Amino acid sequence: MTSFPQHLLDGYRAFTSQRLPTEQTRYRELSERGQSPAVMVIGCCDSRVSPEVIFDAGPGELFVVRNVANLVPVYQPDGGAHGVSAALEYAVNVLRIKHIVVLGHAQCGGIRAFIDKTDPLSPSDFIGRWMAMFIKPGEVVEQRERETMHEFTIRIEKAAIFRSLENLMTFPFVRARVERGEMELHGAYFGVAEGSLFVLDQVAKEFRSVVA
Repeated sequence: MTSFPQHLLDGYRAFTSQRLPTEQTRYRELSERGQSPAVMVIGCCDSRVSPEVIFDAGPGELFVVRNVANLVPVYQPDGGAHGVSAALEYAVNVLRIKHIVVLGHAQCGGIRAFIDKTDPLSPSDFIGRWMAMFIKPGEVVEQRERETMHEFTIRIEKAAIFRSLENLMTFPFVRARVERGEMELHGAYFGVAEGSLFVLDQVAKEFRSVVA
């Protein structure tokens, strides 16, 4: 017989005794009128990079989708099942969110596996096929001359954010709202070790440090 992880039960009990009492009214309101977050965050499923923790968000404030390497696929209405696309459609067309933030991070395992081309990253597995979305046909990703592996990795981690922002604009319902000024797209990069946050300056195409 399997047992539910004890530390999760302990965490729930701490939640009900400490946080829930201060937010009980908020939870009741959300249960009655539904959610209406203004921000959608597309982040990595890495356990160290929780958008709710990083942005100190309360219940109902963020609509979050997490996957390997915070990737957004191109718009592909082919009859298949597309989880990120479905969440995006719901957030934009139903919740009418005002902002989409693509949140990348340092030490991303998906990006590093992609760079190293190591197991289990093979063309036939789930991770390999997922990470293949990052590359356009004929595109080559390789280390530049005099670029250290650390610098190369960071560059590709940030490039994944740019690619996801680019892919978001292939969705007609996203492009339409952005072009009408009803919604904005943003990029951000989180440094795990320092807890640092960098926000994309889309004019300069550079990530600027956010000083706490």
